[in-house]
Amino acid sequence: MDQAEELRRMIEKDTRKNDVARVITVTSGKGGVGKTSISVNLAVQLSQIGKRVVILDADFGLANVEIMLGIRPQYNLADLMYRGKTLREIITEGPQNIGFISGGSGIEELANLTRVQLDDLRKMLYELDDLADVVIVDTGAGISDSVLEFVAASSEVILVTTPEPTSITDAYALLKTLSKRSLFSIEETVIKMVPNRVASIAEGRELYNKLSVVVQNFLQLNIEFLGAIPTDMNVSKAVIKQKPVSLAYPNSDAAKAIADIALALCNEEMMVEKQQKRGISQLFSNLVRLKKNKLK
Repeated sequence: MDQAEELRRMIEKDTRKNDVARVITVTSGKGGVGKTSISVNLAVQLSQIGKRVVILDADFGLANVEIMLGIRPQYNLADLMYRGKTLREIITEGPQNIGFISGGSGIEELANLTRVQLDDLRKMLYELDDLADVVIVDTGAGISDSVLEFVAASSEVILVTTPEPTSITDAYALLKTLSKRSLFSIEETVIKMVPNRVASIAEGRELYNKLSVVVQNFLQLNIEFLGAIPTDMNVSKAVIKQKPVSLAYPNSDAAKAIADIALALCNEEMMVEKQQKRGISQLFSNLVRLKKNKLK
């Protein structure tokens, strides 16, 4: 907690002039690996350090973030796109002062936005850079076009896996498919792996080492180890309560591990003098560019 207090004081001194939000995209090769839980709890932990955090639920058609938080938003992204609501109106306040933007449940049109619509959405979301220090984009799972487009457009990606062979195989499949995308830039994208539900941090690092070697040898991609989260029954209990484990069971092993990951992200940001944070607007600009080239 002393380290967290020091980080909080450093953040409070930051004037944020001409700054943009740090956008972190959280994804996985398959569903059921705890991706949304990590997104939500990471938001809580970053908020406790002193960051202003907004979660963008980009798993269009589902509503996992709001279900996990036990909050039903009055408005969602479709209201911004089609019903004249403002960005501030569609941001729902969650626990620990985090905000979240719901992608909506069963909104098929959001999963198939055109290039023009994506560009309109980019302009509408521009204000997020002023409202948040960190925007966490929770994508869908798997290797669908919508997921791959978000990941390819992102500069900072957290890849969540578990020790299950199918999870590792699907994570590799996502990276392989991503590496073949013509507009995906290895130089402009940092991919960080977070093994979830491991027996120990050591097992998580071993899991990372194995995948990292294969990915580097066959795909010429470098992935980083951000941290690991141990198996913890308190996570399931918290999900049933519709509360983040970081708040329901703050002293649990999982909560402590996610707190360590949040501190690692903040320490990393402090050490990089001129971090290339391009903001949410740049993310959607990249999506527009991907869509445009796809239509050619």
